[in-house]
Amino acid sequence: MGRVTERRRVVRIRGGAVNTRPDTLVAEEPLEIRLNGRPIAITMRTPGDDFALAVGFLVSEGVLAAASDVRNVAYCAGARDDGGNTYNVVDVRAAPEVVIPEITLERNVYTTSSCGLCGKASLDAVRTTARFPIADAPPLRLTPELLSALPGRLREAQRVFDTTGGLHAAALFSEEGELLDVREDVGRHNAVDKLVGRALREGRLPLERAVLLVSGRASFELAQKAVMAGIPVLAAVSAPSSLAVDLAAEAGMTLVGFLRGPDMNVYAGEHRIVL
Repeated sequence: MGRVTERRRVVRIRGGAVNTRPDTLVAEEPLEIRLNGRPIAITMRTPGDDFALAVGFLVSEGVLAAASDVRNVAYCAGARDDGGNTYNVVDVRAAPEVVIPEITLERNVYTTSSCGLCGKASLDAVRTTARFPIADAPPLRLTPELLSALPGRLREAQRVFDTTGGLHAAALFSEEGELLDVREDVGRHNAVDKLVGRALREGRLPLERAVLLVSGRASFELAQKAVMAGIPVLAAVSAPSSLAVDLAAEAGMTLVGFLRGPDMNVYAGEHRIVL
């Protein structure tokens, strides 16, 4: 399997002084995801938690919803021409009763996916495939003070970021602010897929009492993944997109952006924030 980090030679210039030294970089390799033997997507990712990444991706595509939907996950042997294993091709075998949506080779993802769509079509795609309505009862009640503490806890848990400075992170917190899980990846969407995939394989979906925190911006794609996993609160340290806000409002999800210290913007679902 690939490594999380790799070493490369770098010419370093600091204060006019020049020296050559090895530098630690985050590893980036392609991962081909197959479903029942058929290629469906390729993503650039940081190696590690590949099975969770593949399963989480299929949750966001509306294919999987429970651990029982998965019969087996394995690396594909003979992925190289010489018969060797690259550990960059993962095949997810779904249970016989799982209904597999149509596959479009043009986008190399499912026709039910939001990817490649826009506006109302994107919202409709999530609405028709979401398995877990966001109807937390009773609703989570989060204080601004609790939310403001989460980025610091996420940062403390980013082990590889300390070495490379080149990774996104996503974390799940309980409603009391306890760190439940954290994943790092060169792609912020991959980090979320790894979280969701681990939750599915452990039988924890829907994540109806969890807060998802991402280290960058809140795109529509990340909001989609949160909705598909039944997560009621998505928080980001940077800005959300307009379509992410629209999806959060329609799905009943709380969306917080620019979460930096005591400051934050609540774009949707303010009823869960104690104001």
